[in-house]
Amino acid sequence: MKKKPRKLRVMQLMHADLVPPDSIEGLDEKQMQPFKTEFDVLETLRAELGHEVLPLGVDSDLGVLRRAIMDFKPHVTFNLLEEFHGVAVYDQHVVSYLELMRSRYTGCNPRGLMLAHDKALSKKVLAFHRVPVPDFAVYPLGQGIRPSKKLRYPMLVKSLTEEASLGIAQASLVQDAAQLKERAEFIHRQLGTDAIAERFIDGREFYVGVLGNYRLKVLPVWELVFKNVSDETPLIATAKVKWDPKYQEKLGVDYRQATGIDKELERRIHHICKRTYRLLNLSGYARIDLRMEEDGKLYVLEANPNPELQYGGEFADSAEVSGTPYSVLLQKILQLGLSYRAQWQE
Repeated sequence: MKKKPRKLRVMQLMHADLVPPDSIEGLDEKQMQPFKTEFDVLETLRAELGHEVLPLGVDSDLGVLRRAIMDFKPHVTFNLLEEFHGVAVYDQHVVSYLELMRSRYTGCNPRGLMLAHDKALSKKVLAFHRVPVPDFAVYPLGQGIRPSKKLRYPMLVKSLTEEASLGIAQASLVQDAAQLKERAEFIHRQLGTDAIAERFIDGREFYVGVLGNYRLKVLPVWELVFKNVSDETPLIATAKVKWDPKYQEKLGVDYRQATGIDKELERRIHHICKRTYRLLNLSGYARIDLRMEEDGKLYVLEANPNPELQYGGEFADSAEVSGTPYSVLLQKILQLGLSYRAQWQE
């Protein structure tokens, strides 16, 4: 009989608006979607793994976090927070606060969050170390937009720091300088962030999960597939593709294990993903997004240090295929949080 893991006091950290209700009776899938990850993690930690869990919602007050640490004295914090004070990149400061409080946590460390969140900075680090990334240009908020004549179109324009495809639509794919300027101004106006334009890599889009702090495990390669579009339609993971069920059904959007991946291609993908993970100082777990052109050349689009952990999502499904069921995956993430050596532990 398999031994149950040691019972832990786990503080589950999330945005205040995403704390699951005490009961989900009567809620449909659409109503549950905003907090599905938080609910799946909470239920699994409690019901299947037997841990004592304190769900903690945080918005813009670190005092709430401090009091919970002092009163609950968690062995580890399961960190699902992706913003603070409404700013996506501020999550790294919350993790820094956990380190200042000498409190262990799951997921990525502050330096890795800083590097990965800034799509331009991460590309510069990777390019310096000869990891292939698309050519790009950054257009800071509040400055004039003057596209370089050296840019190769089409280009994809998006927020420099926002995640979850926020602000990405079919109009994000631009064909000339005028369209680039218009879309960058849209990002400035609608999202209030800098904009980045990167050369559009026309090809297959792969998502690769990585687990570990020092010794890394690469999960099976996952792929974004559109079943109901023509070969000429550019495949873009827009916000509607990711979050709109009706639109997903219309396009036949599917996330599944990539087919036709021979041993040599798999080896190259794993090598690039491990290098990316280490060069960006990631820890705990992350997802590396890549594109592959028809000739087989791979490009790293970005690293996501906060991939979705909901049951049935691509990260969890990929882990399942590798022989790691959902509850085992979450327990592994807890153990990685407990074993990560932050600066205060050295």
